Amino acid sequence: MNQLVSRISAALGRVWPAVLAFLRETVEQVRATTGLRVLRELLAIVIVLGLDVFPGWMSEHPPRGWAAIGSCAVLAVLVLARLRLPALALLALMLVAIGGAAVLILLSFGAGYRIASWRRSLITVVLALPLFLWGALRQPDIGVGGPLIWYMVLAIFGLAVVLPFLIGRYVAQRAALVAALREREQRLRREHVMISRQVRLRERNRIAQDMHDSLGHRLSLISVHAGALELDPGLGPQQRESVRVLRSAALGAMEELRSVIGVLRTSGDEGEDPGGRTVDSVEELIGGSRRAGTAVSLTTGGQQHELPVPVSHAAYRVIQEGLTNAHKHAPGAAVAVAVRYEPDALVVEVRNGPSTDQKQQDGRGAGVGLIGLRERIRLVGGLTHVGQLPDGGFRIAAVLPYEEPSGADRDSDADEDLRPLGEPHGDVSADEPRPGNRVRSWAGTGSIVTAGVVLLVVLVGFAWVIAEYGGAAVSRETYDNVQVGQPEVQVRTQLPARHSPDEPTLHRGAEPEPSGATCAYYQGAEQEPGAKTNRVLRFCFADGKLVEKNTYIQEW
Repeated sequence: MNQLVSRISAALGRVWPAVLAFLRETVEQVRATTGLRVLRELLAIVIVLGLDVFPGWMSEHPPRGWAAIGSCAVLAVLVLARLRLPALALLALMLVAIGGAAVLILLSFGAGYRIASWRRSLITVVLALPLFLWGALRQPDIGVGGPLIWYMVLAIFGLAVVLPFLIGRYVAQRAALVAALREREQRLRREHVMISRQVRLRERNRIAQDMHDSLGHRLSLISVHAGALELDPGLGPQQRESVRVLRSAALGAMEELRSVIGVLRTSGDEGEDPGGRTVDSVEELIGGSRRAGTAVSLTTGGQQHELPVPVSHAAYRVIQEGLTNAHKHAPGAAVAVAVRYEPDALVVEVRNGPSTDQKQQDGRGAGVGLIGLRERIRLVGGLTHVGQLPDGGFRIAAVLPYEEPSGADRDSDADEDLRPLGEPHGDVSADEPRPGNRVRSWAGTGSIVTAGVVLLVVLVGFAWVIAEYGGAAVSRETYDNVQVGQPEVQVRTQLPARHSPDEPTLHRGAEPEPSGATCAYYQGAEQEPGAKTNRVLRFCFADGKLVEKNTYIQEW
């Protein structure tokens, strides 16, 4: 006894935490329920009740009064219970034996969709079969009898329970397969991004080292020689000023080189450090060009906005590239720089006068510098325009946003070839299969093949019923031609060779059979599809003769 109590206590100790976990998970799902999901479930309840209870379009005998109210409450609870307890909801529906085809199909589909384990699925269907047979066979007016009743009940079970169950399982397995493929693709995309960043970082470090070893050394030599030349007493004031500009340019180039090397040696994720090269330092940049002998004008306009660092640095690089392009291709030509703060964007423009360089006139001078400039402006979400002016000059302009785009937007083009599949739309995944289901490339094939087999068996059964009992009805003309007193052999040659499949049920409502007679019951051929009444024909034989023929209307 003590051992039994100990085992029960141990079992309860294992069950209770599972129950608490289930309740916590249910509460979390209820809290996370969206308004769209609530509307969808309410719509499902309204459709089920409308088809099965009131007005009961799919039910031959919908309940009335308090029975209808009770049926509505029970069916609504079962429809909602399928979300967390799909197997129990389906089995409970079989047990209470209320409702009609609509709720049966819905709960069967939901059970197949949500039960992940095939073992649990098989157990659910096996348990549902005897409950369904028990509920169907105890109905008072099935309308058929004999062996056919078993076929009809099993056919309904296959079409209303097994087929939706298998379709739901197939849909769930395909959804799990798609989710697994999407997750795999996203993982590959993340791995691709990580590998690309590592390769990019190694290449940046190599470039930084090469720039430090080559350009740094040469710029240092230029600065040293320019400083020594500046101290030469034989230079005039103009030459000494030119040497001073040269040395200042060399020092500035060294400073920018150190900044670029520092940027290259970082991962680049935190954004480029402009090192003071922003819109606010445009005056200093233009001053260097003026000291080199170039006539540069600066025009500003609009109400100044606070700019993100990358945007401000991109504007600085536009002006720098425009001045460099003018110095290289149009030496001596006047340059006009404009910085305008428009209501929705910053416009930066650099114009130079007519050039004698045919490459700039044709726009073919847009080499590595302009290519890099276009990429820099694209990364901050701006637009670039480069082209020749009507007077023969050249123009570089950029439109830059006041807000920096997100990192995902900037990297979208680089990773476009590995963009993940579209995200699940809306709330269609509310009926998600439980995790842990093993997904294979043939996921769902077994379910859909089994569903096809079930459908084929049912159709073959219907074909057999039609072939076996298709001519079992008696027409009005045959009934009128048969006369009481005719020999039994002669009468039976005019009657169908097969009796109606529902002959056992045709006895209900009939008058007592004549004493000592053997009667045969047939269904009238004039029966209307969907009618609530049934015309029954009865022929009674005794002593080898027809002793009575009778017809009556049987109500379902």
